[in-house]
Amino acid sequence: MGWIAEAVKPIGLSWVSDLLTSSIGRKLLMSLSGLFLILFLPVHLLGNLQLLTEDGGKSFNVYAYFMTHNPLIKTISYLLYFSILLHTIQGLLLWQQNRKARGHKGYAVKALRGAGTQVQAASNMAWLGIIIFVFLAVHLYQFWLQMKLGRLPMVAIDGIDYKDLYTPVMFAFQDVRFVGFYVSSMVIIGIHLHHGFQSSFQTLGLQHRKYTPLIRFLGTAYSLSIPLGFAIIPVVVYGRSKAWW
Repeated sequence: MGWIAEAVKPIGLSWVSDLLTSSIGRKLLMSLSGLFLILFLPVHLLGNLQLLTEDGGKSFNVYAYFMTHNPLIKTISYLLYFSILLHTIQGLLLWQQNRKARGHKGYAVKALRGAGTQVQAASNMAWLGIIIFVFLAVHLYQFWLQMKLGRLPMVAIDGIDYKDLYTPVMFAFQDVRFVGFYVSSMVIIGIHLHHGFQSSFQTLGLQHRKYTPLIRFLGTAYSLSIPLGFAIIPVVVYGRSKAWW
């Protein structure tokens, strides 16, 4: 029976390597990590909407404390950061692979030309993904990292001391330049989500003639509503600071 173990061992080891390096494996990981991010965004939006509650930051600071101290949420957060990194790396690798393929002559070029809009969409997704990654880096540095490592002032809420993340967030959203950057990033994220939502289901083989129209409808609705919800927050905060409403 020893020969069976020897035969199975390299197969098991090579499976992980093939998954991480093959085009199909990369697309699969992109889809799974993308779907995980899609599931997280509505939860994050519901928490951020607490910024619009005019209670001096009480609701938002309690939410921020919960997100950074609950063991389950912390575990999900670390999985989220890993998914963002994995999603970005796999996207760049696929983009690089497509660029190399376009440089080859013969059948590969004809096939890519035949793909037409799909190749163009993949190329655009890569550039949009890079811009989104820059936005996330700025966003995490300005808010999440300050919550973790920054010296935020403490505020007492119902007799308990919380880090006051509400104040720096509100301060940032009173800067028209940051509001413009944030809203523009949400537009780009919406475009990215619109393509990624449908392509993730397609890659995982979950599309069917009967259900594809529903998936497309949900993808469009999601890619419009979620970024719009995030974009509304800084616009409302900025409007309130200027006494527009």
